[in-house]
Amino acid sequence: MRHHTFLVVRNAVDKITNLEGVKRLALKLRNWGRWGPDDELGTVNFITPEKIVKAARLVKKGKTFALAIPFDSAGPQRPIPGGSRFNPIHLMTRTGTDAAAGAPSIRPFSRIADDVVILPTQAATHWDALGHIFYEGRMWNGYDCSLVTSSGASKNGIENYKDKLAGRGVLLDVARYKKVKWLEPGYGITPEDLDGCSTWEKVAVEGGDFLLIRTGQMRQVKENGDWGDFAAGDAPGLTIETAGWLYEKEVAAVASDTWGLEVRPNATPDCYQPWHEIVIPNMGLSMGEILNLEELAEDCDKDKVYEFMFVAPVIPLTGAVASPVNPYAIK
Repeated sequence: MRHHTFLVVRNAVDKITNLEGVKRLALKLRNWGRWGPDDELGTVNFITPEKIVKAARLVKKGKTFALAIPFDSAGPQRPIPGGSRFNPIHLMTRTGTDAAAGAPSIRPFSRIADDVVILPTQAATHWDALGHIFYEGRMWNGYDCSLVTSSGASKNGIENYKDKLAGRGVLLDVARYKKVKWLEPGYGITPEDLDGCSTWEKVAVEGGDFLLIRTGQMRQVKENGDWGDFAAGDAPGLTIETAGWLYEKEVAAVASDTWGLEVRPNATPDCYQPWHEIVIPNMGLSMGEILNLEELAEDCDKDKVYEFMFVAPVIPLTGAVASPVNPYAIK
């Protein structure tokens, strides 16, 4: 742990309100070369075999919580200017009605159903690859952004995570800690909030952890009966200050129940999503978005156990910069 570094970072972060401040912090937290010049994994390097074995011992009840939202046309995406994301499209190519109508088949006594799914990899619950964000023409570990072409990412693609996303998960239920049903859009979660919630839950965030942060925005969406401007709209989330906190804790990954993890509107009018600019291309932080943490949070509140085995296998889509995922929390 780098306690002195963190103190320096915190002092710098307190003054960040513009792009220049973001650039200073990005350099302070940059992990390029930390795991060698060829690394494409970033902070998941903090996960060791010993940590996975220790996480497996957290399974006491055999209870599994699926953390993905439904992948269907009723999802969160809304058309936005310059946007490239839309809700999943599910198409049937062979059906039971085809069979009932006597459609030709090579099978003498049976028929089959087939289907196709078309979706942006970040349309619903997903995990980002380290090739997702470029910073001053570079991505994680200093690789040139031109290595991501129309054919895909030749460096930092999601396939690098194919056997890496498993370990100890910790839920910080910040909304419940704050005694509200959900945090309001624009509420910035600070390091003090994370420390306070951790103390309140009596759980310590450790190196190599998967940190899940609940804002309650999924509950807000459900109670409102509509996604509204969930996708790309204002949201509660992490402040810039938390980048230093995550760096200090050496977490392997962070995920949340919001569209983009960080607070919106941003505190830096001249820099869109500054937290992303810092943590993905510079820190190499692994991250997931649009998780449904409601059922898990209810269970954690009942038994007061906020740690569990966490597994989030990505689809090894060669050269993709994200992957749909259905993470499991197992208690």
